Amino acid sequence: MERLKKLYAQFVGSQPTDCKLMEKSGSNRQYYRLSGVRSIVGVLGELREENDAFIYMAGHFRQKGLPVPEVYAVSDDHMAYIQEDLGGDILYSKIRTSCATQTFTSDEKSLLFSAMRQLCDFQFKGTEDFDYSICYPAAAFDERSIKWDLNYFKYCFLKPTHVGFNEEKLECDFERLTQDLLAVPSQTFMYRDFQSRNVMVRADGSLAFIDFQGGRRGPYYYDVASFVWQARAKYPDSLRRELVSTYKAALKQYVPDLNDEKFEQNMRLFVLFRTLQVLGAYGFRGYFEKKPDFMKNSIIPAVANLKNLIADHSFESYPHLMEVVRAMVGMRDFQADTDRELVVKVMSFAYKKGIPHDESGNGGGYVFDCRALNNPGKYDRYKKFTGLDQDVIEWLEKESTIDGFLQHAYALVDESVQRYVDRGFTNLMICFGCTGGQHRSVYSAEHTARHIHDKFGVKVELIHREIGQEQTFERVSAS
Repeated sequence: MERLKKLYAQFVGSQPTDCKLMEKSGSNRQYYRLSGVRSIVGVLGELREENDAFIYMAGHFRQKGLPVPEVYAVSDDHMAYIQEDLGGDILYSKIRTSCATQTFTSDEKSLLFSAMRQLCDFQFKGTEDFDYSICYPAAAFDERSIKWDLNYFKYCFLKPTHVGFNEEKLECDFERLTQDLLAVPSQTFMYRDFQSRNVMVRADGSLAFIDFQGGRRGPYYYDVASFVWQARAKYPDSLRRELVSTYKAALKQYVPDLNDEKFEQNMRLFVLFRTLQVLGAYGFRGYFEKKPDFMKNSIIPAVANLKNLIADHSFESYPHLMEVVRAMVGMRDFQADTDRELVVKVMSFAYKKGIPHDESGNGGGYVFDCRALNNPGKYDRYKKFTGLDQDVIEWLEKESTIDGFLQHAYALVDESVQRYVDRGFTNLMICFGCTGGQHRSVYSAEHTARHIHDKFGVKVELIHREIGQEQTFERVSAS
């Protein structure tokens, strides 16, 4: 931290007034936003080689007129540096809602198409006079780096998920896949991690690009697969076709004699390889680093991409790999989100008849005791009614503290629902009990069920056990 402040003061001429840690990226680098006379981003890296790669590439790309952050100053040990602050708007953040709904505005598509066109510039302009010896951890997309990624998939994904495979047969297929990948021309700059999370949208709407320090010499297909088939983005097939078409139009400015059939053939090959590679990375994050978010938001959509890919293309050259993949995509753990959606069961009950049993086997969730609230059931005029009737509703809202009671319940329940959704859990039970299971508990369960459904859009099963009424609120579809 002090090194960044020192660099800031040397460059700007005054100390920063504030220094805030920015959201952590996928790497172990730490980013800070230093504020004061001007806003600057400070970076602390763990590996000098990686830092040197970024610093060199940023300078090289800027010389080529490519939109990347300018590096202002570097510490003597090259373990810290400060760079241009591009703002806080990441392309993925701007399109995130549309990724969920599968409906993109013309402005969002324009940004995505612009990214694809500029990718070509990085790949072809970027390779001019580029010193690949500075790249880290590899100078080129070669046999060793391909096998690193395939073994990453095998040991960090297949092994921990217990997908059965024959080691020798799989290695034979990996060897054939490696040779097929190496047969594709590799004379351009390969960004390596080209995705919407590494594209910034400036205040004027123009794009800038970050996190290219893992780049190396390699085939341009890899970056197209990385961007268009990014698992979390979940682009619909129609948009993927548009993105690839936009890229091809830009590519033909650099490769006028592009063979469309060969392009499509190579594209499929690299979508397969890139998907295997990211599954290895996601497996490491999810199974070894215990980050549950990667299962729902990365692994499941990546497996869905793989499922769609092998449904359209047989990849006969890799028979055992395809056996393994087909077995993998059929596993329950990797089914699409729509098959793993959370169902919240909300029940009202009478304590004298016992707390409801959780049939899901999860041991139950929340049980709220409504008996401290004023009870309309002690008055003859309300005994024949329930918490669904207007007379009881009006009495509870006027004569009891039920509104405050439910606000406290919502605060607890909402946090659990959100976490369950994020972690891919499928069952949560919430029960409200009172003396007779007719008035206070019914009102509370009814309002809680509607609250959860309105706020989260998940499927809610509402059961009023003692009065024999049930209702289901279906999941709100993202499409």
